[in-house]
Amino acid sequence: MSTPTSDKTAHVLSSASSQFQPAARLSPETIARLHTVPILASLSDEMMHCLDGARGRQMHPGEVLAQQGKTTRNLWILLEGSVRISYRDGSGRDQIEHILKAGASIGEVTLLAGVPAPTTLSAASECELLELDEEQFWTLMTACPEVRKAILGNMAMRLSKIQSTTFQQEKMAALGTLAAGLMHELNNPGAAARRAASTLREKMARLHSLSARLSRTELTHEQKDRLFELQKYALTSRLTQALSTIEQTDAEDALAEWMETAHVSDAWKLAPTFISIGIGVEELRCARESFSAEILSDALNWLDALVSSQQLVGIIEESIGRVTDLVDAVKSYAYEGRGQRQDIDLNESIHGTMVMLGHKLRERQIALEKSFDPALPHLATECQGLNQVWTNLLDNAIDAAGERGRIRVETWSETVALNSVQDGKTRRDLCVLIGNSGPGIPPETQPNIFDPFFTTKSVGAGTGLGLGIVYRIVEQCGGNIRFSSEPGNTEFVVRLPANPAG
Repeated sequence: MSTPTSDKTAHVLSSASSQFQPAARLSPETIARLHTVPILASLSDEMMHCLDGARGRQMHPGEVLAQQGKTTRNLWILLEGSVRISYRDGSGRDQIEHILKAGASIGEVTLLAGVPAPTTLSAASECELLELDEEQFWTLMTACPEVRKAILGNMAMRLSKIQSTTFQQEKMAALGTLAAGLMHELNNPGAAARRAASTLREKMARLHSLSARLSRTELTHEQKDRLFELQKYALTSRLTQALSTIEQTDAEDALAEWMETAHVSDAWKLAPTFISIGIGVEELRCARESFSAEILSDALNWLDALVSSQQLVGIIEESIGRVTDLVDAVKSYAYEGRGQRQDIDLNESIHGTMVMLGHKLRERQIALEKSFDPALPHLATECQGLNQVWTNLLDNAIDAAGERGRIRVETWSETVALNSVQDGKTRRDLCVLIGNSGPGIPPETQPNIFDPFFTTKSVGAGTGLGLGIVYRIVEQCGGNIRFSSEPGNTEFVVRLPANPAG
């Protein structure tokens, strides 16, 4: 039994149950089997000897060929059996993505792209593979143009599938990031509306009881006029300025004491309601002169029930409005960019994402500074996934800013000169800046942050797809993304042409 000489490769590939056959010139039987491999099918028997030196490998079910996030430097050709492709998602669960059958080539993406394995490869059944190390792979690519062409074509197809799959995975990951917060956001106004509705029911019953009592009381025209004046004042009056906590308390105490001297029942319960709409002692003096003590008490309690009911209706309206805003934000997020050309309001698109991430901002007490250009033109585009751009950039900014940090979001437009060969033509660019006050991106990692699968997080904690997906979406929209970072100030700027070509 022999093992690869590379320590890193051995870490991933070696196994007590793995069996290697020594390198040798390919036998006619092996060459015949290789003709069934799609990327090698066009090679002649003589060309097949470019693979001389490859090792045979046997694998048992469950054996790991390559581990997600680890570096592998081998090309494998699956001669018999099947290999399972799986990945560990952000929640730490393993997800089966695909099963490779005999004839598949494995490992060219990591070899050619120079990136860690994006998925875990393991034997789904008894497997027989042909294995080339990195040196043999590059010798093969140099010496055999037909093989090189086939491998590069296969890689292009596989990368296209990976990009399509990872785009959807990242969208689902982004929605997963928002889901818990969305439930929290919906629960708050829902609970507030339910409490307000329950209290409103009690207030309406009290209002009915007091109205019935007052209807059985003989009131003069002057008393009726005074009562309706109080009602009109209460329903239209507003404080001209907010009171401080001390001022509010003093005003409520003074009014409650005054109403007690006038024998008004529940004076201490009524005072906060009246003060909240600007009714104080001075506004009630005329009422005291117009009514007897018993009628005044019923009139003011009736007025309190009426005003409280109106305030509760306002709370319900505000809560429902909040739910509606959240539903609109979700609909905008889910339906934005479905292949049809459309006009997107970037201010609304970004605002909708901020609404859905609002719970994280509040939990971490992050100060959000917004500066939206009200005259920002709409983006005419067919590209998909802009909401993922804002979700990734804002979520990263929240993580970077930390407790009591600061996030800045700005939008504006600029006129940009095109190439000189286009005779001074210009275009309108829409710009979005998302910055944070965090510690900054370490200089040594800055060159790699847009690379696919690059992440500083442990396996399962981060896919490394976020900024790579952001970069690709922005490019597909005809724009670009740039960043600058230093301790205390990191800024990402997305630039999109208002009317991209095509």
